[in-house]
Amino acid sequence: MANSCFSPHYNCALLTSAAFSLLMITLISGWPTSSAGAESHHEMVAAESDVAARAGLEVMKAGGNAVDAAVATSLVLGVTNAGSCGIGGGGFMLIYWAKSHRFYGLDYRERAPLAATPAMYLRDGKPVEELARSGPLAVAVPGELAGLEAARRRFGTMSFSALAAPAIELARNGFPITPHMAEDIDLTAGKISQDAGFRELYFDDSGAPLKAGAIAHNRKLAALITDLDNNPVGQFYRGKIAHQLVDYMHRRGGVLTLDDLAEYRPVWREPISIGYRGYQVYTMPPPSSGGVVLEILAMLAAGPIDRSPAGSPLYFAELIPLMRQGFIDRADYADPAYVKVPLTRLLSAKHIAEARAIALHHTGGPGITVAHDHGTSNFCVVDREGNVVVVTTTINTIFGAKMTIPELGLILNDEMDDFTVAPGVPNAFKLVQAAANQVAPGKRPLSSMSPIIVMRNGRPVLAAGGSGGPTIISGVVQVVLDELDFHLDPQRAVAQGRVHDQAAPDLVLVESNLPAETSEAISRMGYHVKRVPELGAVNTIAISPDQLQGAFDRRKGGGVAGD
Repeated sequence: MANSCFSPHYNCALLTSAAFSLLMITLISGWPTSSAGAESHHEMVAAESDVAARAGLEVMKAGGNAVDAAVATSLVLGVTNAGSCGIGGGGFMLIYWAKSHRFYGLDYRERAPLAATPAMYLRDGKPVEELARSGPLAVAVPGELAGLEAARRRFGTMSFSALAAPAIELARNGFPITPHMAEDIDLTAGKISQDAGFRELYFDDSGAPLKAGAIAHNRKLAALITDLDNNPVGQFYRGKIAHQLVDYMHRRGGVLTLDDLAEYRPVWREPISIGYRGYQVYTMPPPSSGGVVLEILAMLAAGPIDRSPAGSPLYFAELIPLMRQGFIDRADYADPAYVKVPLTRLLSAKHIAEARAIALHHTGGPGITVAHDHGTSNFCVVDREGNVVVVTTTINTIFGAKMTIPELGLILNDEMDDFTVAPGVPNAFKLVQAAANQVAPGKRPLSSMSPIIVMRNGRPVLAAGGSGGPTIISGVVQVVLDELDFHLDPQRAVAQGRVHDQAAPDLVLVESNLPAETSEAISRMGYHVKRVPELGAVNTIAISPDQLQGAFDRRKGGGVAGD
């Protein structure tokens, strides 16, 4: 490896163009994958993009570790899955480091601009939620690049520019539009076609949206990432790119400033965990909703093990009220720098017992229109040293603020919609959130993102995470249960039909791949039931000493790459 640009000891900014051209031909030629699951013995990436998963694997095969692979995978996802994530957004990274047997949590969630106030979203004294969902007032300070660079500097072995090379190559020379991406473009075409940057990226010369299989390019984003060189934070948050971003936002009525960018910092947070039936489950603390996942699991563990089959009415009869109670308690979650989140109390044995006892059925309440799969992406990485990384990254809803900076090829987030814009006003995911999550200058909004790593006898056995707004929480819970309690392999666990109950509105969403008699049984329990095509997406890797089994979710597509 001494002469490889991926070698930890070789100082080179980029691989040769010939080498990466060959790599990209290899990656793209395999799309789409034929199986939602895969097995390997040494290292693996499971992601919502086949191209991104294989780019991450190539990093590890060339000498990089799981964090190096996570940086490369994130950057490629920002190109190939730009409706879900990218450097205009932010996320969470959960790390298990085998050498020290320690967990690390990195929060690079977006922050509210320093000039942000709840009054920004009032017109004639009334809240206008759409202002937080699209356009310049919807945009929070991006954290993606700052977070990836913080992780790389602490744990990585390669230069940033080497890890960025696959994303640059794909953005410059082209990448295939996946079926899910094509659907996202169609769903939002009425809005994004009004933006010059989106028209250039995802519409043909006649103005029609690109279809699945078409080759798209984002050469301006390729140029932006190239300009980052090996100083992504300095260039993006303080340099020429920062000035271009702020100037564009100001000309369109935004409040984001150069100070907002210069003062942004990712935060290393101590992961939280609970015991669950002989396992130890780790996740991110607030402003993640990982604690809600832990509370639901703890309520389940507090009762006897139900031996009813996975996906049976009896199984859902136990799960749904506990899921609902977890979402009720989510009202206490927010940015811990602004609000004291009573996490110790919420995860205490006393509260778990009380919460389980009051997890009752509710009736009545309006129906909802389910937001189609949301602007978030998740992936899992395991390397040959036993390091595990789970990343959930987002621009919030599909294509974020429906706004680009055309000269940069940069798609901007609409993360301000994850705040409580006004009391009683639901966000795009129909969550009516509490005052604890109200807009404040510099604050991070509450997130549903919940990356998970499960340990047993001091060894990692499972990595999982999801996308899909609040259905991340319910999806991760159900996949973890399917793998730990019902011993399903990752592919079968991910494919199982799922339900979702977020307490308000008073409705249980049931996937259409569950039998009709299951939906009817849930309805007879006293719930209002709505059948929906799908509920979010979950990726997972099961880890044993001599084997890795990974699966991506066919609800959204993706790939698993292993060696």
